Amino acid sequence: MTDTADRADWTAWQGSWDRQQEWYMPDREERFRAMLDAVEATAGREPVVLDLACGTGTITDRLLRRLPEATATGVDLDPALLTIAEGHFADDRRVRFVTADLTEPQWTDALPHRGYDAVVTATALHWLDADQLRVLYAQLPGLLRDGGVFLNADHMRDESAPRLNAALDAFDEQRKERARSAGAQDWAAWWSAVAEDPALADAAHRRFALFDDPRVPSTRRARAHRPTATSWHLDALRDAGFSEARQLWCGARDALVAAVR
Repeated sequence: MTDTADRADWTAWQGSWDRQQEWYMPDREERFRAMLDAVEATAGREPVVLDLACGTGTITDRLLRRLPEATATGVDLDPALLTIAEGHFADDRRVRFVTADLTEPQWTDALPHRGYDAVVTATALHWLDADQLRVLYAQLPGLLRDGGVFLNADHMRDESAPRLNAALDAFDEQRKERARSAGAQDWAAWWSAVAEDPALADAAHRRFALFDDPRVPSTRRARAHRPTATSWHLDALRDAGFSEARQLWCGARDALVAAVR
């Protein structure tokens, strides 16, 4: 890192990411609690964990606070989010970060361990289309030890109750507008702040070259088929070779699914 980056307040950036994400998902911490319950229940108090699409390291941060003897590998492709993660965990020998694209077949070659007790991810895999997800899911059993668990907390919506969904959507929009009026940052505003910070400007520039610029909504790509039904994910995980798969937690728009090798 540069001298400018060394002086950045990475804890503050980690906190601002959390607040921005909570603007979208007020029950975010509940998902993490349910996820870590499952990690501890299946892998004990000293698990070796793989954090997929780790971003700023939010799950790893909660993991190590709850289970101090755990170790974690974070994988992501976003240079700005990884810069924050690496700064936040700079002095923590329990954590390693890997830059890799989960849609590339050889991404697992960069991992420091051949076997993990748990693979975790949250609010990230919805960016993959159905074919990409099936390929990724098929790779995961090979990364897990016998009895290891995969946990995915993401946008999974039950479309069988359209009136209830519409009421909850309207309620959520009102909540977000109240929070925005009180100064909450949305996705675009947060990335604008990242780009304006000298410690992150270069990483943000590289990030915008890799992905759509979130500050300019008109540049966003049309979505391919990205499955959102919980049942689709459970079926895909069983097809991938997991012995068991079930939903562990469900919010209004999100669910946490688990699968055991």
